[in-house]
Amino acid sequence: MNGLEAQRRLAMREIISMTTKRVCGLDLGDKTSALCVCGRGGEIEWEGRVRTTVAGLAKRFKGVEPMRIALETGMHSPWVSRQLRQWGHEVIVANASKVRLIGNSRRKNDRLDARTLADLASVRPRLLSPVEHLSAEAQAHRGVLRSREALVRSRSSLILHARGLVKALGGRLPSCSAESFSKKARGFVPAQLLPALAPILSMVGELTAQIRAYDRQIEELLRTHYPQAQRLRQVRGVGPITALAYVLALGDPQRFAKSRTVGAYFGLVPAQRDSGSLRPQLRISKQGDTYVRKLLVQCAHYILGPHGVDSDLRRLGERLGQAGGKNGKKRAVVAVARKLAVLLHRLLVSGQPYEPLLQADLAQPQAA
Repeated sequence: MNGLEAQRRLAMREIISMTTKRVCGLDLGDKTSALCVCGRGGEIEWEGRVRTTVAGLAKRFKGVEPMRIALETGMHSPWVSRQLRQWGHEVIVANASKVRLIGNSRRKNDRLDARTLADLASVRPRLLSPVEHLSAEAQAHRGVLRSREALVRSRSSLILHARGLVKALGGRLPSCSAESFSKKARGFVPAQLLPALAPILSMVGELTAQIRAYDRQIEELLRTHYPQAQRLRQVRGVGPITALAYVLALGDPQRFAKSRTVGAYFGLVPAQRDSGSLRPQLRISKQGDTYVRKLLVQCAHYILGPHGVDSDLRRLGERLGQAGGKNGKKRAVVAVARKLAVLLHRLLVSGQPYEPLLQADLAQPQAA
């Protein structure tokens, strides 16, 4: 063993000795999960597999000495992390997209992934970029939003299918909203296509009715469980779906020391890859909740669109759109979405009423 290797191992032992608990890396699988349990000194005590069920995990983790358990985000990580915490363990849920030692490894299997998770949790837990999952109740409420989104996508697919079939025979269905499509389109369907499209139109109508039922359910959730989200609807263009999705994704708003960090939390700030004097201009990072980011961008389109009212957000977007060249409009939409994310957090934290032209009103006395 050379001197450099000896120094490295000595440094690792000193760092690992700071860990007061046994550490476990848990690589979750759909049916079984690999785990690696390390002692306080970093030595491997046990490696094996457990079934990814409550009963299977209980055999290994229930009633044992509390330990630090690291696992990656995935389909099973929300309920597994909650269950392990109930049994008294410290759980670190690693952001799978940021643990490059696992994702970019040339030697990758479940056993080695569990070892890597255990090593990182022993040395520096922040290297795992920990995330916090929703509570079971909030996850169920979020399921309402996701189910509604799935029905909207299905309805759009069926409408496009119907329009395509009619165009192929030289016809054309009328332009109308998705809500009224099943009624208005029926009279324009060619007779030879009625046997093929009548069930499709009926299904579109049923999906529309179910989507409306989800809308009522979302309004009820806002009224009974998330009254603070009503503050967000003061902003013209922010509806009940965006308000509920934003509050659920944000969690406790007090965990953000500054409102401006919320823009980065939803991936609406440019990615960064600086090196020395090089400062390349990159696209937005697109980290965080994809669904909420899409909703914020949709709100930004409304604010900058023909139905948007005069506000600081609209003026910002118009100013950036005029000065940004051919991609100015796209950059303006993203900038407004980022400012909107920051504004909504500020409304939640402060509890103050929304003033659409606050910045403009503050600028007038200074100009005078």
